[in-house]
Amino acid sequence: MDLRKVQRTSSGTFFVCLPKEWAERNRLDRGSVVAISETANGRLTLDTKHGTEPIPQVGIVKPTPHLDREIIEKYLLGYDIIQVEAKERISLNDRERVKQTSSRLVGLEIIEENYSRIVMQCLLEPSAFPPEKILRREYSIASGMHRDAITALVEGDVHLAKNVVARDNEVDRLYFLLVRILRTVIQNPGLTEKLAILPIDCLDYRLVASLVESIGDQSTGIAEKAVELKGTKIAEELSQLVLSFHKGVYDSHETALRAMFSRDVSLAESVRAEREKIAEALREIETVAQTQPVEVASQVLAAVSSMGRIYDHSVDISDLVMPRLV
Repeated sequence: MDLRKVQRTSSGTFFVCLPKEWAERNRLDRGSVVAISETANGRLTLDTKHGTEPIPQVGIVKPTPHLDREIIEKYLLGYDIIQVEAKERISLNDRERVKQTSSRLVGLEIIEENYSRIVMQCLLEPSAFPPEKILRREYSIASGMHRDAITALVEGDVHLAKNVVARDNEVDRLYFLLVRILRTVIQNPGLTEKLAILPIDCLDYRLVASLVESIGDQSTGIAEKAVELKGTKIAEELSQLVLSFHKGVYDSHETALRAMFSRDVSLAESVRAEREKIAEALREIETVAQTQPVEVASQVLAAVSSMGRIYDHSVDISDLVMPRLV
């Protein structure tokens, strides 16, 4: 850290000298103009390239067995243009993988394609996507998946269960979008004002988004158990216990997210306070399930185990709740 004293002119103007090496590296000279802006936490930032169009970041990807993963990595790192380039011809299989991967990523579109190259561009404007809005939408879908997965399990509704599985792709799309936006905010502090989020909050949003995405995954697992039961309805006593357990788990993650957005610590603590009640409900289900046919009991217990993990995610989310820094 380079510490410098604040000076003051006879007319009362405050000033600080810029580091010579930094000024030369940014091609500043006498009369050069820099933009000064204040961030939400009271810090000043200097921008030497104000008013100029930013140079798009270009990421190059080669067709490999990990092609789809590398495209996602470049997207999450904030690259504006992602190019898949081959020495010779891109295979039909790789072209299909590129198209499937781009469809999983919000705003990423194929803008150019020939025999040896595919160019994708992210058409999103980061300032138009507030992280809280994306997280709320991601949670809305994941919580709906949880609710419908249990309904499908209890009522033996295979069609609804398959619908839940299909919705998991949209949760993933929003999760990837949120990670991209958060990384962009961290690299561009000027966005904090536009998006109403401080860089220090980005880590919490990233963790909560990951936990919400996992709630979607666990709900998908529950729906898959309902599909495997092939329409078989579980006994009334067991179904009532499962529904009661589901209500406790569902209320917990709903409360955790509400506490997250309102930064209500006492509300967050109420989620952890439900742990013993959740554990007791789980034990009761396990006892009754032992009286059911093996093929039914195994699927129900697997689904209930997934719900238990969803409750654990709710506790993890509530643990991140803290008062907003002033």
